[in-house]
Amino acid sequence: MNKYIVLIAVVLLTINTFSQKKKSVKAKKVEFTETTNIKASKIKSQDRAGTCWDYATTSFVETEAMRLGKKEFDLSEMFTVRYDYVTKAEYYIKVHGKGNFSAGGQAHDMMRVVKEHGVVPENIYHGINYGDTIHRHGELLDGLKGFLKGVNKVSDQKMTTAWLPAVNGILDAYLGKKIEKFNYNGKTYTPKEFLNQEIGVNPDDYVEITSYTDAPFYSQYILRIPDNWSYNYYYNVSLGDFMEIMNNSLKNGYSFVFDGDVSEPGFNHKKALAVLPLSTEKENMYFKAGLKEVKVTQEMRQKTFNSRETTDDHLMHITGMAKDQTGKIYYKTKNSWGDSNDYGGYLFMSEEYVKLKTVAIMVHKDAIPPEILKKLNIQ
Repeated sequence: MNKYIVLIAVVLLTINTFSQKKKSVKAKKVEFTETTNIKASKIKSQDRAGTCWDYATTSFVETEAMRLGKKEFDLSEMFTVRYDYVTKAEYYIKVHGKGNFSAGGQAHDMMRVVKEHGVVPENIYHGINYGDTIHRHGELLDGLKGFLKGVNKVSDQKMTTAWLPAVNGILDAYLGKKIEKFNYNGKTYTPKEFLNQEIGVNPDDYVEITSYTDAPFYSQYILRIPDNWSYNYYYNVSLGDFMEIMNNSLKNGYSFVFDGDVSEPGFNHKKALAVLPLSTEKENMYFKAGLKEVKVTQEMRQKTFNSRETTDDHLMHITGMAKDQTGKIYYKTKNSWGDSNDYGGYLFMSEEYVKLKTVAIMVHKDAIPPEILKKLNIQ
């Protein structure tokens, strides 16, 4: 009789354990209620171009044009890339090949091209001139790097004047020649005229902001990341003010560019979610409502940046905020990996994820709260 009692107890315990595990597996899926949603242009895919910085910042400029009362535009990313590769090549040669020559870049790279050369619509400059239907820059990038490495050897002890026209020749072959003038809706524009008359965005109105303790807060310093190849200056603020700038921007109708880390196990574009799980649960359990997350501090930001646990992997465009069914805050983020995920190409990054994994942002200076503007001495 005792054997049967023990057997029944074991069976009941097993059933109870199984039901608990089963209940855990069936944890509620995260459901989002958007609290702020800024209109953005359509989702696009960077394909295999490696130029996320350009896609994110171009989307940002398109949204800024709408905020300024303009219509929705589809601007050419490759027009910007075409000019950026030339500037990057010039810099690479000037530093004798010791700099970073890659597809990567930052939001300021797009704004620099916009300021110097303007913009054009996508249908004017597709930037695919190599017998394909999507952007593939592997061969282009390898060819440019190989050529520039050869130039850097200076075998004849003196550089010629031919290398820069040669770079332009390679870019012409792969992406297409520079656009000097074009017709749009029956009117002829230069790219700068199109920027000023149709888009209305002033590149000088935008600033990049970060939050690290290796420089004084409320000062400017060179953010030392590989893709800041031109050594641009960023404004440095405390983590509290960093988040306040983001929140104030979105609440007042200003989107911003996100530069940060997407290599965490809790980042899943397909499931449209990015979180910082506190526990070591199986990966498929990260994506549930009410997930307990790491509480991020300023010190943690610096530690993970120094250890390279946080790197500038990817740039995206943040266009809103949302809450899940437990009240947790998320940032609605427009990615450039196409529209094949659960939210048509958008994803939602949790507040803690954004606190830790945002390396820097670009935002209109008018979106910064007045008291922070004053501390930064931004006019």
